[in-house]
Amino acid sequence: MSRWEAGMRLFVLYVVIEVAALVAVVSWVGLAWTLLLLMAGALVGMWLVRREGARAALAMADAMRGGRVAHAELTDGTLIGLAGLLILVPGVVSDVLGLLLVLPPSRALVRRWIVRSAERRAPGLRTHRIRDGHTVVDGEVVPRPGPADPRPPEPRRAVEG
Repeated sequence: MSRWEAGMRLFVLYVVIEVAALVAVVSWVGLAWTLLLLMAGALVGMWLVRREGARAALAMADAMRGGRVAHAELTDGTLIGLAGLLILVPGVVSDVLGLLLVLPPSRALVRRWIVRSAERRAPGLRTHRIRDGHTVVDGEVVPRPGPADPRPPEPRRAVEG
């Protein structure tokens, strides 16, 4: 099965889930209330996306001014953008997922999951995250030009800061 076929199957599954959720909500509260609920969810969701997006942008600017790596702030901004996209896509399930993604506690859970899965795929990311907030000096020893020194060179020493 190609990636395109797998993507199409996931899309069809998504449409089936959205239609089933929409039918369930319409049968539970009625068509008018469902439409009102979808519009209210979109308006509240876009307001939350705007507010949380501004907070994430300010947090990213603060991190950069402080000389810190802004990986958490960048991930938050990306997740907020995804939340906005989910809220714009018509459907009950996508609205609920988008609204959950805008809220900071659930966004923190998703961010933690994304970071852990990225660290599993690229272990070097974990050491960078551990070092975040500390000064790391990377360099190499370059011998001075001049007369040859008859002594053997000293072993290199690492200085950790």
